Amino acid sequence: MAIEGTLGLSLPEFRNEPYTDFTAPENRARMEAAQQKVRALLGREYDLLLCGERVRADEKLTSVNPARPDEVVGVLQKATVEQAARAIDLAWSNFPRWSKTPAEARIGMALRLAAIIRERKLEFDAWLVFEAGKTWPEAEAEVAEAVDFCEYYAREMARLAGPQTVVQLPGERDEMRYLPLGVGVVIPPWNFALAILCGMTVAALVAGNTVVIKPSSETPTIAAVFAEALLEAGFPPESFCFLTGSGGKIGDALVAHPKTRFTSFTGSRDVGLHINELAAKAQPGQIWIKRVVAEMGGKDAILVDSDCDLEAAVEGVAVSAFGYQGQKCSACSRAIVHADVYDAFVEKLKARTEKIRVGAPDDPAHYMGPVISAGARRTILSYIEIGRGEGRLLTGGEESSELGYYVPPTVFVDVDSRSRLFQEEIFGPVLAVAKARDFDELMTMANDSVYGLTGAIYSNNPEHVQRAREEFFVGNMYINRKCTGAMVGAHPFGGFNMSGTDSKAGGPDYLLLFLQAKSIAEKV
Repeated sequence: MAIEGTLGLSLPEFRNEPYTDFTAPENRARMEAAQQKVRALLGREYDLLLCGERVRADEKLTSVNPARPDEVVGVLQKATVEQAARAIDLAWSNFPRWSKTPAEARIGMALRLAAIIRERKLEFDAWLVFEAGKTWPEAEAEVAEAVDFCEYYAREMARLAGPQTVVQLPGERDEMRYLPLGVGVVIPPWNFALAILCGMTVAALVAGNTVVIKPSSETPTIAAVFAEALLEAGFPPESFCFLTGSGGKIGDALVAHPKTRFTSFTGSRDVGLHINELAAKAQPGQIWIKRVVAEMGGKDAILVDSDCDLEAAVEGVAVSAFGYQGQKCSACSRAIVHADVYDAFVEKLKARTEKIRVGAPDDPAHYMGPVISAGARRTILSYIEIGRGEGRLLTGGEESSELGYYVPPTVFVDVDSRSRLFQEEIFGPVLAVAKARDFDELMTMANDSVYGLTGAIYSNNPEHVQRAREEFFVGNMYINRKCTGAMVGAHPFGGFNMSGTDSKAGGPDYLLLFLQAKSIAEKV
């Protein structure tokens, strides 16, 4: 089935990118070859890109492999505040020309970018293995998501470009058109260093905005490789800038600049609130109210009802809690279990968790790799110490003697809902399990959070499932499945409360965040 846009473009119906099956010997061999190819590229230096001008800075940023911290992945530049201001100025000066580039051309670039990433999928997988500490399946899912974002947003732009249908008043010709906003600052996270970066950037560019990309200092090399792919896909050098450096230094300068029209951010609650506050203050010379698109994390819960498939619930909790070392904003960090099945659930969860193998992610035998940095490891271990005083340690908790930044999958049970372990985002492989006396308390505890990103319920009780549909206050809710793994097109992603602005990335509302509507009425 073809998708017809307002431009008359005919594109095949969107389909999610399939995953590579690494159990097939030929695919395993291809992935090993991709790792060898990328390993030969480790340690290279990458420039800043200022609308086509390649620039180096006096100070350098070194990115390392979290599984082997003595292995340098890339050397990048620490941009100055002056370079950040220049990037915005250049992007602003190039906005009029780029915004007038026909939508068909921008759509074609997005589709070419999808083809490039698809063709080099295993290489991008390998970059994520080495710099982000992702296992093969986690990396593969992320790269496939990047392809999906390109394909989906290309089709969305085809739908939104051109005149939109409105009511026609007698004696008038009425229409509405969507226009790009201006210069956007794109600040992606390290945990989806390619997919979220790609989604935010392509959405802004295909809508006709120029962008300044400021990646995380934990995963800047992946972003540099992506920037080169943008150029290869035909996005003009003048359409974007690529800046690496301190978020507190150049990030603030980018957000506060009077010519910045919007900021697209994914990261922690505190940084997101800071960006929102900074953007809200009008600067001298600023003539608009800036937009902030923010996704700021979660404290996600899976509810385990008394009559559910307990084996499925245990599997869903374990996969959601410990996939990518719990470093997903959608990760299950709270399991809230009905008292009738609590003891059986805890017993099964302990056995399942202790089957998880932890080690270097370039070895496909390992389900979990390292956490992203030494600082992240220290923070997670500090929460484990807090947990020892707030609950009963079921499994895990010990410090690793390996060189990399490893933390074992750790489960605390009998956790009180007022505890820090239950309330605070840890962003690591630490799960708090709490007991609820009945379904009413399950729901109360589920919503006892300042966050509202993802959540899941395992239940075979239709009345309870319906109540969760209506009362579980999260942006992405799942029934009898895990709470991670949102798919572009099927699960528009974004959360409530302190989880952000409910951006619904990968959904039909998302591109509207990068556009503004102009109503035009002509008397005839």
